[in-house]
This record gives sequence, structure tokens and C-alpha cells, in this order.
Amino acid sequence: MTIHWCGTGLSAIPGLRQLIENGHDVTVWNRSVDKATQAVGDLTDNIKPFDKDALATVLGKGDIVVSMLPADWHVPLAKLAISKGAHFVSSSYIAPEMRALDDSARDAGVALVNEVGLDPGIDHVMAHWLMADYRASGAYDPANEYEFISYCGGVPKQPNPFRYKFSWSPLGVLKALRAPSRSIRDFTELSVKRPWHALTSYIAPLEQPESFEVYPNRDSLPFMAEYGFEPTWKVKEFVRGTMRLNGWADAWAKVFEEIETLDDADGETRLQAMSDQFWAENAYGEGEPDRVVMCVALKASKEGVPVYHKTYTMDAWGDARGSAMARLVSGPVSLAVEAVQNHEIPAGVSAAPHDPKLIKRWMETVDRLAQHVQVVDHLK
Repeated sequence: MTIHWCGTGLSAIPGLRQLIENGHDVTVWNRSVDKATQAVGDLTDNIKPFDKDALATVLGKGDIVVSMLPADWHVPLAKLAISKGAHFVSSSYIAPEMRALDDSARDAGVALVNEVGLDPGIDHVMAHWLMADYRASGAYDPANEYEFISYCGGVPKQPNPFRYKFSWSPLGVLKALRAPSRSIRDFTELSVKRPWHALTSYIAPLEQPESFEVYPNRDSLPFMAEYGFEPTWKVKEFVRGTMRLNGWADAWAKVFEEIETLDDADGETRLQAMSDQFWAENAYGEGEPDRVVMCVALKASKEGVPVYHKTYTMDAWGDARGSAMARLVSGPVSLAVEAVQNHEIPAGVSAAPHDPKLIKRWMETVDRLAQHVQVVDHLK
């Protein structure tokens, strides 16, 4: 069984190195062989220029394709994997086109595992843990009222005037700001055209409580079923969102104004120019520490009185091991690869695991990758 790891960008390296160091048979594919060699050449010389046709000629039954490439490559590589009886792993969100491959993957007996990075990924695992913990508690009652939040953000460890720094191309961040979002606030669906239209404040219960600006990201509502929320539950709040340093909205006010004016091909050109400028001005420097903060919380109340309220928190930053973002994106990917190898993930399209054994393994690893991980019980 060979692992075909495609892409050696900034977020891919720690997990890839972990798999090689653990003795797995890994072939590394990257557009630039030189860059891949710089990243893992001290561990392996099995590095090839990425080419889908070349991959197809060597991909065998039971192999695993890992896509750390741009999102438009995921579905083509997943289809290739199915055709060869191979498995597929990606850290990205499950696109509708990926979801549509579920029947084909089941028929082929292969797993297409997605959403096993940081966000999405670790946040899913925390949510599954909280839901299992709540259902096993004496507080569980379907008649309760529910509040769920999941916030994650990569923020500068050393704050800058822009209140943000980039680990990779800013284009993805800018495009995300053009996307609408859906969440639940005060028992009502909240739909906004731009995420900053729903900006609020959140005090993260870290070792030292800290206030952040937060906003809903994408469409939160489909994840209610993913996390085990029943259709009949009374849900006061449900949001998956992004966390930013206080002052971010003010620092980015002119960016928001310009984004509102961008349209068509000219808009895409301008967006790329903005991305290039931001990368030049606000990218992390060599050895400069980044920071990742994540808080996932579940609260249940009966007649207005909280009966269950816990927050799974994580605070991580760059150190001698490299950036926190890279560790926390690629580390879970490597865990997913090993779980597929061990036949612990069923055939079909799936996201981060629900299985208690895998959740325990995931969070034990996260505890090593991050400097601070804790479950806060707010009722104690």
C-alpha cells in the first residue's frame, strides 16, 4: 500500500514528514520537485513531478491519494482513486461534486475522507466529543434549548497594525470575504451577504481569557445534522465561524469597501492584485511565530437555566517545530491516512471521524501539537 502525497505547500510538511518518519511507503508528488526536495529530501528521494496521468500509471488498488493541492484538484483525484480502487484523503470541505461520488466510492469499497485538517477537521472532532459527552450526561433532554459555537482563527502571535498575517496566498481569505453565510442567532436563521455584516465579539475561555472579533463562516446549518442535532431540538444559536484579533474590522474597513465593488473578470484581476500586495506586506517572516486559536462550545438550558455548558479550547503557536498552522492542518491529515490504512474509516465520502477511539487518538495528537488544549466546564 503506497501513500501518494500530492502537494508540499506550507501547510503540508509536518504531516508528510510524520508519515515518512513512521516508515510508511510514501511517494511525494509536487509541481516543483526542487521545493519538495527542500521540504522532505532529507527523509526520502521518492519525489516526482506532479502529473495526474503519471500518477494514474502507478496508482494501485488499496493505495491512498492525499491531495494537498488547490481545491479544484480534489474531485479529479478522487475520481481517479475510485477508478483504481484506491482511497482519497483531503483536508478541504466536502464540495457537492465530492459528495456526489459517495455511491461510486461505496461500490468500489474505497474511502474518500475530507475535512480532516484544522478547520474543518479538529473542530469537527471537538464537536463530536462534546455531543457524545452531553448525551452521556444526566443533563441530556431533547426538550432543552441549545447553543453551539465553533470559532477558529489563525492570528499573529505578535500583533501588527493590519491585525492579521498570512500563512499562504491571501486570495483564499479575500474570496471567503465575498461569500455569504448562514447561521442561527436567537432561534432565527441569520443570512448575510458578507461575513463582516454579522461581526460580533467573543471572549475565549483560554488560560487567560481573551476577547476576539468573530463572524459566521460559510453555511453553518448543514453541520447541525453532522454533529447530531435532532430536527426537533430548539436551537437558539448555531454558528461555525472565524476568529480575528480585536481591531481587525477597523484595520480592514477599506478592504471591505473595495470588495463590495469588485465584479466580473476585472474584479478577479483586482482581487489577485490585492492578494499579491497583502502577501508582500503582511506575510509571516522567516521564523516568525504564528498563532491558532480554536473554541468549540455546547450549551444546553432547561427553562432558561444552563444544565450543560462546556468549551473545548485550543491555543497553539509557532515554535522550533515550525508554524502552528502547518502542524494543525497536516497532522490530522496524517492521522486520517493511517486510519484508512487500518480500515478504521468506512467506504464512501466522509468527514472527520465520529468514532470515539479515533476522536481520542485525534485529540491526544492535538494535545501534543498545540501548547494549550483544555475542556472548560462552565458550570463548575
